[in-house]
Amino acid sequence: MVGVQTIFEPTRRDEIVSDNPLLESHEYELRWRTVTLNEVLKQGKRLDASVFGIEGKHAREILKQCKWPLTTITGPSGLANAFYPTRFKRILVEESDYPLFLPSQIKEIKPKPKGFLSPLCKTDFRALEVKKGQILFTRSGTIGNCSFVGKILDCQTMSDDIIRITSKRDIDAGYLYAFLCTKIGNALIRTNEYGAVVSHIEPEHLDDLPIPNPPEALKRQIHDLVVRSYSLRDESNDLLDQAETMLYNALCLPPVEELVPHYFDQCDKLRNYTVNLSDLAGRLDGSYHIPLVDTILRQLEKGAKEITRIGDTRISKRIILPGRFTRVFVPEGQGAVYFTGKHILELDPSNKKYLAFAKHRTRIREELTIRKNMLLVTCSGTLGKVVLVPQHWDGWTMTHDIIRLVPPSEEIAGYIWVFLASPYGQELIRRFTYGSVVDHIEAEHIVQVAVPLLKDVTTQAKINQLAVEANAKRTEAYYAEQAAIRIINEEVIYATS
Repeated sequence: MVGVQTIFEPTRRDEIVSDNPLLESHEYELRWRTVTLNEVLKQGKRLDASVFGIEGKHAREILKQCKWPLTTITGPSGLANAFYPTRFKRILVEESDYPLFLPSQIKEIKPKPKGFLSPLCKTDFRALEVKKGQILFTRSGTIGNCSFVGKILDCQTMSDDIIRITSKRDIDAGYLYAFLCTKIGNALIRTNEYGAVVSHIEPEHLDDLPIPNPPEALKRQIHDLVVRSYSLRDESNDLLDQAETMLYNALCLPPVEELVPHYFDQCDKLRNYTVNLSDLAGRLDGSYHIPLVDTILRQLEKGAKEITRIGDTRISKRIILPGRFTRVFVPEGQGAVYFTGKHILELDPSNKKYLAFAKHRTRIREELTIRKNMLLVTCSGTLGKVVLVPQHWDGWTMTHDIIRLVPPSEEIAGYIWVFLASPYGQELIRRFTYGSVVDHIEAEHIVQVAVPLLKDVTTQAKINQLAVEANAKRTEAYYAEQAAIRIINEEVIYATS
């Protein structure tokens, strides 16, 4: 057929994943469609199949049937403007006025800077700052992740790998964010990927992406729900900050970076120390014996009523680390929600998959399912990320690379979370790290992590209460965002009459 090409795109129908590459198996079915030469020319003569993908075409067909008029995301008549700062060579220092946040962090509830930019960097630092109400969008690698700028990221310096979307009217900001969070919105974005190895998207790719333009009252309803969701996240973070401050005051703790460890030779260039044979504990790796840990423990002993361990039955009644296994995934709605430690700090973990009940029913019931007020600790790769399971995660499943700590009751769960997530708790967890290429810790290591109990039980109970309230606000934030997405699906995208 003259002037017509057939584009083939493999898609995963059923995925079987194992940690051993030799055991990985994928079944594919072939998705295809025919495109005309005019379509190829209109897409800039691009021949990559994702541009003409089935999902993107289906999304556009659905929007054509929408009862509301269509406009575009950006462009002269669009709802917003989009840009990203000019690339520059990063110079990282230990601390500066320019903390750097990376694309992988934009969906985190309480992100912390991954480094600090030196003032010597040849860039416009003001252009790197994001503003409250903007939408952030990852443009490289895993594209399509988006976030709404709340109080915690306002005026912070963000990577140039993040597209900043600024709505022309405030009312459109939350509406546009909710649209990009829908499957239709995300499918449209992914059809504009380019790059043979790493996928990218540019601001100009948003100029032609259609979006319904419903009445202002409907937009306002969606926008207000998004704003409320992010306000609740900020309130949650404020409560956790308050709880950590109370913990520090109760234990008379200085910032951990102000602690001065004792070294064998106080020279500036080399950290050196001695270890008694009786203290080796079977570990010959130097990181296990760093003097900072001893300094932390001595500091905790000064202010605590007692130093115990996570293995104490007052702290945990069960610690679960599932064994490795071959995972079988199925389409959405046909299995248990499953996510990994990479997304543990997100409100609604991205890239969720669905674990087959038929293959993993026993393991799901006994090991993988997480429950409200469990503590989760990452134990492979990036170690020591700690969260308290919120209500909306209850019944979901997680990777085997997460240690599940089951506290005896809600009366202690929040307090443990606050301590383990603090810089002091993080140092005590990471001391057990082992592994030459990929870092790991095991359940028997978590059992040994020190936890201080406060002299004032009322203060300890208050810290716990603040943490539990913070977690409840995260669930409220999740439901507010889901309500916005549900409205935009039911009353905007799929509204045909």
